[in-house]
Amino acid sequence: MSLADKISMLMARPGGDNAAKDDVPWWMRYAGRGLGTVGSAIAIFLGLLNCITILPFNVLCIPAGVWQMLAGFIVMVCEAPCCCFFIDYIQVLSDKVESRPYWQKGALYIGLALPPFFLCLLSVSTFLGSGLIFATGVVYGMMGVGKKASVEEMRTAATLEAGASAVPRAKLVANEQPFSFTSPPAK
Repeated sequence: MSLADKISMLMARPGGDNAAKDDVPWWMRYAGRGLGTVGSAIAIFLGLLNCITILPFNVLCIPAGVWQMLAGFIVMVCEAPCCCFFIDYIQVLSDKVESRPYWQKGALYIGLALPPFFLCLLSVSTFLGSGLIFATGVVYGMMGVGKKASVEEMRTAATLEAGASAVPRAKLVANEQPFSFTSPPAK
C-alpha cells in the first residue's frame, strides 16, 4: 500500500462514497480539507486569544474573537466531523454540506471569514485565524471553477470563434437599427 493510499484512507469520510465524482485533482481536495481542518483549529485558538487580550483597548475585538471561534467551529464541523463526534447531529450536517457544490462551500467559508477582519482590523490573531478560513474558501472556490481546458480544446474554440466572426453576433437586441446622424434641429 502506497503512502498516497494510506493518506486517502485517513482522509476518507466515514460512510461516504470514496470515488471521485468530479475532475478536481486529489491534491486540491486534500489541500482544502487539510487547510480547513488545521485552519479552523488555529482560528478557534486565536479567537479565544483575541477575546482574552484586548489589544489596543478595542472593544470590537471581543465580538470578532467570538465570531472567529464560531466560524472555526463551523468549518471544523464541515471539514472534520470526527473532531466533534460527541455531538449527535454533526455527521448529518457534515454530509449535507459535503453534498453541496464546491463554490457554495467556498462562499460560505469566505462569508464566515470576513466579519472579524472588519471588526478588529489591526489584530494579528484575527488576520491569521480568519485568513486561514478565507484561504480555505479560496481553495474551494478554485475547485468550483474547475479544470482549465487543454491546449487543443482552446485552439479549436479560438478557430471556431474566429471563423464565425464575420456573422454579426447581436444576441441582446434582435431588432437593432443602424445609427443615422442628423443635423441639429433648426431654430
